[in-house]
Amino acid sequence: MNHAGMQLTGSLPWVRLKNFASSAVVVALSCAIFRFAPYNKKQFDALYGSPTFSFSGAEFLFSAAAAYIALLGCYYFLEDDPDTSKSLRFFRVIGSFVRSPQEGLRRRLEADDRVALLATLLKTFFGPMMAMSMMIFSMRAWANGSAILDGRAFGDGLLVLFNAHGFWFLMQMILFVDVFIFTIGYLIEMPRLGNQIRSVDPTLLGWGAALLCYPPFNQLSGAILGSPLTDFPRFEDPMTHVILNALLLTLMAIYTSASVALGFKASNLTHRGIIARGPYALIRHPAYVCKNMAWWIGSLPLVGVAFAQSWFDGIQAIASVMGWTMLYVLRALTEEDHLRSVNAEYATYANKVRYRFVPGVV
Repeated sequence: MNHAGMQLTGSLPWVRLKNFASSAVVVALSCAIFRFAPYNKKQFDALYGSPTFSFSGAEFLFSAAAAYIALLGCYYFLEDDPDTSKSLRFFRVIGSFVRSPQEGLRRRLEADDRVALLATLLKTFFGPMMAMSMMIFSMRAWANGSAILDGRAFGDGLLVLFNAHGFWFLMQMILFVDVFIFTIGYLIEMPRLGNQIRSVDPTLLGWGAALLCYPPFNQLSGAILGSPLTDFPRFEDPMTHVILNALLLTLMAIYTSASVALGFKASNLTHRGIIARGPYALIRHPAYVCKNMAWWIGSLPLVGVAFAQSWFDGIQAIASVMGWTMLYVLRALTEEDHLRSVNAEYATYANKVRYRFVPGVV
């Protein structure tokens, strides 16, 4: 659901039909690309739900896509004053390039066309990924929550319950809330919500830094940087184990609170307005800071094992963790460059919230 700024000409039914058709095609193409990408095969073939009611990943995505297309139809045929949708602009730009590739390479895109092209590519990549992740996190949270509610789970003691289900229930719920907000942000763009995409980072550096953090591109990042961390680190001392993992969950909860602060404006690589509430009132990149601090905790056991093997292995493990941190530092810097270039209000926000990562330090 999206609009650009130029009003269409022609009869309203035809205007609405073109907007709807172009958006429906984008949704279908994005799901098809996601479906047949080799990396996603395991997600699509897996079964989710319960023994009495289960569904495959493919069934979920295509059912969700059909429901979303139906909602698009309701929106486009009921909106008061239809403008050119970003999806329609996208196909116009592509069509113009196909008809005359040389002219397309020479011609500088208008601002609205450039935003439409990049925003459509962005939603095509992230939309299905976020929807699938949202479903998977919710199913895992439901499974672990059901196990906790089963009285038999308490028989082995609270520590065993925490390790088997408690940690995972809390983590999956935290991730579900985060991804739910971003899913809505990618799929719904409406003037009345104030979340229209005004600009998309046009730089290869910005896109590269962001995409290297997500599958399948994070496989390349992992091959280069390594991955000396675990989602649920285990420590020998029970008290240390509980305290550090509780801290990890707290950091991830703050990370998700940053997504809550973004609300309907949540999406990567976009400018949809400056947010200065919640954790963004304290530092400019709270989500990246908290996610990386959680990863540092998750890396402690494996870094310890690496140092037990040799100093070289230990230093290499630390360098890997620092490499991932620097990737997120690069994301933060490219995001700031983009926002400063398109909105003078960001400089005012940066002057008010002076520190990027650590209050009073940096």
